[in-house]
Amino acid sequence: MQYRELGNTNLKVSQITLGTMTWGEQNTEAEAHAQIDMALAHGVNLIDAAEMYPVPPRPETQGLTENYLGTWLKNSGKRDQVLIATKATGPARKPHNPRHIRGGVNNFDRKGLTEALNGSLERLQTDYVDLYQLHWPDRSVNCFGHLNYTHLPEEDTVPIEETLTILADFIQSGKVRHIGISNETPWG
Repeated sequence: MQYRELGNTNLKVSQITLGTMTWGEQNTEAEAHAQIDMALAHGVNLIDAAEMYPVPPRPETQGLTENYLGTWLKNSGKRDQVLIATKATGPARKPHNPRHIRGGVNNFDRKGLTEALNGSLERLQTDYVDLYQLHWPDRSVNCFGHLNYTHLPEEDTVPIEETLTILADFIQSGKVRHIGISNETPWG
């Protein structure tokens, strides 16, 4: 396995990451654990999850992916051998977005992000995540198959400076080592 430095962090991540978005929908807990064991045996050290997984997002399965990873972490005792990335669900502006997570008010303000992070840490059964990401920006963007951006002039968003301050506080507290964003535009 080859490894690369993740951005400008001190994390050396495997070129292949274990994605987990089907755990709890298409894969059982036992299958998830077997996938982790196989990935580690082949040198994979980064596991990517999200509070909204599995997909498709449904209230009945929400959080199972992190739960499965959490039981593996607890039972294996190998937390120090893996890097965990997870993501906070963003605002539910479009009809397909998960409105069942945190009551559908998923802005990246202090209340929302604190609730998201603490929920993820509880499901993951760990005290920290190595990479905490915003699953998508706190503004409308083309993602998840949607084309033709439509500007919403009255869109209620949290200023990125506020969100970054909150994320910096998470790092300062030791609950997060590094931050990032997923499903962002090149402009963003």
